[in-house]
Amino acid sequence: MDMNRRQFFKVCAVGLGGSSMAALGMAPPAAFADQVRHFKLASTRETRNTCPYCSVGCGLIMYSQGDGGKNVVQEIIHIEGDADHPVNRGTLCPKGAGLLDFVHSPNRLKYPQIREPGSNEWKRLEWDDALDRIAKLMKEDRDANFIERNEQGQTVNRWLTTGFLAASASSNEAGYITHKVVRSLGILGFDNQARV
Repeated sequence: MDMNRRQFFKVCAVGLGGSSMAALGMAPPAAFADQVRHFKLASTRETRNTCPYCSVGCGLIMYSQGDGGKNVVQEIIHIEGDADHPVNRGTLCPKGAGLLDFVHSPNRLKYPQIREPGSNEWKRLEWDDALDRIAKLMKEDRDANFIERNEQGQTVNRWLTTGFLAASASSNEAGYITHKVVRSLGILGFDNQARV
């Protein structure tokens, strides 16, 4: 753009005048974006949750529409930070801000799967079958590899062939119970999602 000296000063004067008027309180009214958001979310169901990504445990508010019945399937349409949550006070990191894409991703795993030995395909399992299979395999491995005493004859009660990875956004109570269960089984390989 070609601008001479006189035009440059006119543009600067208009900009300075406009910003001065805004600073003196003659600004235009606030945008209607906040009102539109409240209107959009007026008929939704609000659910509080915790972000699943890292160990910080940021609070979320998820908004869903639909009655969950036969007519309209309930679907999450908006996710934002929880302003009342003591950890994040309404803010979210970029991964947390993109949770809506995570929820609606076609690649999101929603049910347990198994790949049988020698197979190259994943097969869907029901939750009860998956939990029964995990319990059975854990029992077999613990019975085969449990170490009750070491070489000196001291009681050690160790199970070294299985490890456990816990969730980092759990409550203190859930973490306490998880720790007690894992340690009572003799598992020494016990870690948390926050350190992985």
